[in-house]
Amino acid sequence: MTNASVREFKMPDVGEGLTEAEILKWYVQPGDTVTDGQVVCEVETAKAAVELPIPYDGVVRALHFPEGTTVDVGTSIIAVEVAGGAAPAQEEAPAAAVPAAEPEKPAEQPAARQPVLVGYGVATSSTRRRPRKQAQGPAARQAASAVQAELNGHGAAPAAPAAPVAPAASAAPAQRPLAKPPVRKLAKDLGVDLATVTPSGPDGVITREDVHAAVAAAQAPQQTAPAAPPAAPAASAPDRPAAPASYDTARETRIPVKGVRKATAAAMVGSAFTAPHVTEFVTVDVTRTMKLVEELKQDKEFAGLRVNPLLLIAKALLVAIRRNPDINASWDEAAQEIVVKHYVNLGIAAATPRGLIVPNIKDAHAKTLPELAASLGELVSTAREGKTSPSAMQGGTVTITNVGVFGVDTGTPILNPGESAILAVGAIKPQPWVHKGKVKPRQVTTLALSFDHRLVDGELGSKVLADVAAVLEQPKRLITWA
Repeated sequence: MTNASVREFKMPDVGEGLTEAEILKWYVQPGDTVTDGQVVCEVETAKAAVELPIPYDGVVRALHFPEGTTVDVGTSIIAVEVAGGAAPAQEEAPAAAVPAAEPEKPAEQPAARQPVLVGYGVATSSTRRRPRKQAQGPAARQAASAVQAELNGHGAAPAAPAAPVAPAASAAPAQRPLAKPPVRKLAKDLGVDLATVTPSGPDGVITREDVHAAVAAAQAPQQTAPAAPPAAPAASAPDRPAAPASYDTARETRIPVKGVRKATAAAMVGSAFTAPHVTEFVTVDVTRTMKLVEELKQDKEFAGLRVNPLLLIAKALLVAIRRNPDINASWDEAAQEIVVKHYVNLGIAAATPRGLIVPNIKDAHAKTLPELAASLGELVSTAREGKTSPSAMQGGTVTITNVGVFGVDTGTPILNPGESAILAVGAIKPQPWVHKGKVKPRQVTTLALSFDHRLVDGELGSKVLADVAAVLEQPKRLITWA
């Protein structure tokens, strides 16, 4: 085999303008045969979890990063020896730790393959994952010294490595244990001596999971001696399950900020300190809307569809936008322009296991009520399954967040970046209300509308909120205002 026969598959931009992705799971291991279109790994971006298919046939030579690693877009993640032997002369070798820019692809490997990297259309590979092997012996240690300078900034390690890691009581090793700076900090925070940790990463690199395993071994009930645990228990590290995303340190739990949570935090900070927020509130009697919901559930046109208050709230907001179109806009800082949208991509904030996401219903303004119900049902189901695509979260114009499902009366929502308004819906519950001159129990909720005061003044924001409330109080306005 020659270097020219090996192709490097690089981390693609599976969304619009994403710069990195975390490798969640490998479906293949070195030595496995792969075919064009076979899913080789699952990655999580700031927007969604995505499966990546390989674009050619061959045999896996190397996986450049372990699971849980965040990799920059454009960095090679897997090396594959292509089927049939020789690859194009300009194909680069996989040996570099930080590969050079990807060479131009030959005609049989067009750039048009890139879109299939997004989403869940390709079936999951049936290849079973094998546990990672611990690097052993002088040869592996000497190979690891080549990356020592990059990992720790201390130059190349001596060519003659020390013996395998010994317990803390033994003499200090001649070679500093291999670990990235964040892992070294973690070990320091947890009081773990890296010299007592058996590595499971490529080329003998100590990973975060190895440090967590060392802590767990030290805190095991059967451990009575104050000394560090011997190397033997840690030697089974390749067979243990991956450590959880969070970890306990005595009285605190630390959770790494990455993926959707990291992106949400950055977006919310950027929105909060860029757009001047104003929030207005209105409490409204929605008893008639709740009766209409029950009637629609019995309507044959809505058979099999999700019918709930959110459906009519969404329709009420769309009616209010049609009556006050300037609310459906965005602020272009670079051009110093207000961009009014003549379409509504209605975002629905959804809490998922990976964090808060805001997929949107494209062209919601043009949908009938049954069509809107079908779109809402599909959006919610896809989000709960964790299969929302990056494209579904792009291009939103206005958003609804339903905090009422948690029993909350209302809130002051932060704008989704690039949008001018967001409607928060509180819990709907019986309250004493003056109706036709008498105090009666009625179904009541509180709405809150946050808007960007650079382009939405108080009058416009108030009109939109008042229109939403009016439709929910008298849902027949869905017909009269249509």
